[in-house]
Amino acid sequence: MKIFRILFLTSVLALLAACNGPVKPESTDGHQLWFYSMDNDGMNLSPEKTTMAIAANEIQEYWKGGQDVAFNVLEAKDETLGNEGYRLVFDKNGISVESNTETGVLYGVYDLLRRQETGKLVKTGTITEVPAFQYRVLNHWDNPDLTVERGYAGQSLWKWESLPGTILPVYEEYARANASLGINSTVLNNVNADPIMLTPEYLEKVKVLADIFRPYGLKVFLSINFASPKRIGGLKTSDPLDKDVVKWWNDKAAEIYSIIPDFGGFLVKANSEGQSGPQDYGRTHADGANMLAKAVKPFGGIVMWRAFVYDAQAPDRAMQASLEFVPFDGKFDDNVIIQIKNGPIDFQPREPFSPLFGQLENTTVMAEMQITQEYLGHSNHLVYLHPMWKECLDSDTYQKGEGSTVRKITDGQLHNRPINAIAGVTNIGDSTNWCGHHFAQANWYAYGRMAWNPDLSSEEIADEWIRQTFTDDADFVNPIKDLMMESRENTVRYEMPLGLHHTFAGAGHYGPGPWEGSIRPDWSPMYYHKAGVDGVGFDRTMKGSGNTGQYNEPLASIYDNVETCPEELILWFHHLPWDYKMKSGETLWDTLCHTFQQGIDAAAGYIDTWASVRDYVDEERWNEVNVKVVRQAKDALWWRDATMLYFQTFSNLPFPEDCSEPQHTFEELRRFRLGISNYETPDPEALPEYDLSRL
Repeated sequence: MKIFRILFLTSVLALLAACNGPVKPESTDGHQLWFYSMDNDGMNLSPEKTTMAIAANEIQEYWKGGQDVAFNVLEAKDETLGNEGYRLVFDKNGISVESNTETGVLYGVYDLLRRQETGKLVKTGTITEVPAFQYRVLNHWDNPDLTVERGYAGQSLWKWESLPGTILPVYEEYARANASLGINSTVLNNVNADPIMLTPEYLEKVKVLADIFRPYGLKVFLSINFASPKRIGGLKTSDPLDKDVVKWWNDKAAEIYSIIPDFGGFLVKANSEGQSGPQDYGRTHADGANMLAKAVKPFGGIVMWRAFVYDAQAPDRAMQASLEFVPFDGKFDDNVIIQIKNGPIDFQPREPFSPLFGQLENTTVMAEMQITQEYLGHSNHLVYLHPMWKECLDSDTYQKGEGSTVRKITDGQLHNRPINAIAGVTNIGDSTNWCGHHFAQANWYAYGRMAWNPDLSSEEIADEWIRQTFTDDADFVNPIKDLMMESRENTVRYEMPLGLHHTFAGAGHYGPGPWEGSIRPDWSPMYYHKAGVDGVGFDRTMKGSGNTGQYNEPLASIYDNVETCPEELILWFHHLPWDYKMKSGETLWDTLCHTFQQGIDAAAGYIDTWASVRDYVDEERWNEVNVKVVRQAKDALWWRDATMLYFQTFSNLPFPEDCSEPQHTFEELRRFRLGISNYETPDPEALPEYDLSRL
């Protein structure tokens, strides 16, 4: 009778679905991430914490195919697979997951399950996967006091005050999520590092996390404060050429590796935004990086040295990294990687790639992407970031002629470096859904998949994520994928089109504030947009700051000439009059107005798209996302109104008739203050109110 009832209920549900559309899923809080389609009752983790036991548990719990799945750690190593690559071998007798290492087998298992959930299994044949980057790194900007700099998903995941005694389940869930994507490295703390992280007390806390992460192939790194020898070591200096300082770092490295034998190494922010560094002592970036690199090299460690440096007095901040690092090209040790932000300024919605990628021919470099949406609406806006990152990786630097893309420089194809890496500044916090916005999970997912295989398209990754996170029903997948694919470009349109950049309010980098001043010029939006009666935009040509000359030809000439400069970057490289004629025949002013309007209209369209798929999403997640997309549409209006009403005080030009009228005056918006810190997300209820029906 029990079996009959189950079969009867199933038949009724199927009939209802056929007659009335999809059956509404039960509500979920989103904690399952992209495991939802196979794991919507919770994460059934392996009780035994070895890599092979974890792999076996994943198959036992979630494999739905009829074939047997066998694991094969190869005795005769296959050099083509490296340490982490794997093969999936499909034949009539079953499926074999083969690798040189247990970690590779685990990655293969997650690939097999991903293919199961996305409809990409094959009946026969062999699939071989090898990661493009050796180090696939998440950078956490988490602080010991549990705040997260540029974090919009609650407090830090790491509860330092309760470690090492209290171990939370979320630590292993985090490791599992990263392993499913092939992410193999994590920097636990903020680049604005507190020296306390290197004390014995905190190293014991770090050890607990490292032990949990190890079976999942996840290696721990730490950000370090360069002044640590003075701050916690009792020395009078932190000069990298001082013998006592060198000894202190050598001893500290030995101490760390005695506690965490597979410790990855150090991430360093030095001589930037007030952080200590070798320049404090008249030394160079190479002096500082190499001193640390020598300390960790005996243990197999590396140093990731950030190129995010700039001088408050520099005439063009976009040029500073090149000015500081190019003179030392080839002077860095072989276990040092210079970590370069994707653009030359600071994770703006659109930037050209940093010229430094194309200038360092004899130095190992890596790209730093930002997963957390510091300048893209925090956790209030739906913005799928993979198209932005791929735009950077696919950019041609022409360093060694055509085809010298950022990807080929950083993954080792162009220069055959001994190490290579990529980093993403994570968006993870202790929020139940991990990222503050259900769709922000897609950016964590996309970063991991891109770090493993940069050849994957944005569409492919979005399709994978949607099917695993929500449903594989085409009536949901197709419109949501289209929305995601347009979201980054739409955000550029309603925030900073045509190469405008850094026009944000200073409070938390949320919302517009193009009129704001600051205690230093390069922290003021006016430094970047340079709006006046004569026009708008930053002149970075050879007649201006000279930034175009930092790019290799033919890019230098393309960017320098206003006629050939891509219009999406035209105000990045050129200062133009308001009546400048664009390629469309419109004036610059009208083009700005119309581009903002396109972004506004698209953001308002998210509301309708999300409403159209309501039946395919559980009620809890649908409601939470709906609140966000409504806020996003209102924020788009706020951005346009504030920016263009401010610019109108210089241009004295009217808004085109086919653009919606501003709903607030410039004086009203100018008086508006968010009052948020770096560690807060703005309350949607406290933001400017807009009537979307007036669009």
